[in-house]
Amino acid sequence: MDIKECIEGGLLKKDSPSLEKARKSIKISEIKLEKAKKLINLKVLDMASVNLYSSMFHSSRALLFRDGFKEKSHYALYVYIREKYSDKIEPKFLNELNMLRLERHEIFYGFEEVESDEKDIQKLIVLIEEYIDVIRKLL
Repeated sequence: MDIKECIEGGLLKKDSPSLEKARKSIKISEIKLEKAKKLINLKVLDMASVNLYSSMFHSSRALLFRDGFKEKSHYALYVYIREKYSDKIEPKFLNELNMLRLERHEIFYGFEEVESDEKDIQKLIVLIEEYIDVIRKLL
């Protein structure tokens, strides 16, 4: 699937570009990251992982708002970022965005408990902090 197909399928919609919405989305991203850190301290690792994904989602969404789009699908957001920004965002960030998207889906809708590793989650925090900085620079 590509951006054109996402638009045709209604998964991405054109909107007025908004730097204000982009900034608000970055703020939400930072809040989700802080919640993830608190959840790690409480050893609620699956929800920490969900909040880490939410942080990446909202920072990615900032680019959509800035570009004049809104998403109707988490996958469409990933497709947009991958297609439009793969020359500006390192693959490690794009890969992690997709992996966390899939993990979030499994946590919420799967039939088995998802095991999370605290060390891996701690590494993700650093990566997501870097990602938010990358997005800020792109804005």
